[in-house]
Amino acid sequence: MAGSLFDQLKKSGLVNDKKAKQLQREKQQQAKQKNANKAKKGERQQNDATLLAAKAAEEKAQRDRELNQQRQQQQAEKAKKAELKQIIESNQLKGYEGDITYNFADDSSVKTLNVNAATQKGLSNDQIHIVRFNNGYTLVKAELLDKIEQRDASVIVRNQNLETKLSKEDEEYYSKFAIPDDLVW
Repeated sequence: MAGSLFDQLKKSGLVNDKKAKQLQREKQQQAKQKNANKAKKGERQQNDATLLAAKAAEEKAQRDRELNQQRQQQQAEKAKKAELKQIIESNQLKGYEGDITYNFADDSSVKTLNVNAATQKGLSNDQIHIVRFNNGYTLVKAELLDKIEQRDASVIVRNQNLETKLSKEDEEYYSKFAIPDDLVW
């Protein structure tokens, strides 16, 4: 029993030389095609890997951009707060303390400041305003309201009396009655 299967088939007469060579060529072509397919699969796998890597890099870049934008927003807020603090500190009124108690509404609560007569007049004429500062209140001139409002409008304590407007008829009627400025409750 020597020889390959082809040799044995030739001897038995089932296969001739021509068919044997044709079968060998087909077998070689199939082997080449398998090798080519393996190479293509390797390229596909490599292409898939590069695509996944590129996608991961893009996602990381997007996250980095978002984080950078958040940091920039935080820095901008911090800068606005620092500017606001500097504006209020450098322009706050000093020496306004006095014997007169000035009551004002801050949101839903009533607060008091002890002020002198000139400061009380400025507050009632809307020339001086109250702002929240360092867990308390301080006074600033009306010219600074625009600068303060650009940075943070929530620190300004609005005068509630100015917002309640009367109709012209009511104003004419109430103008007959004089209200003293030194009225203390």
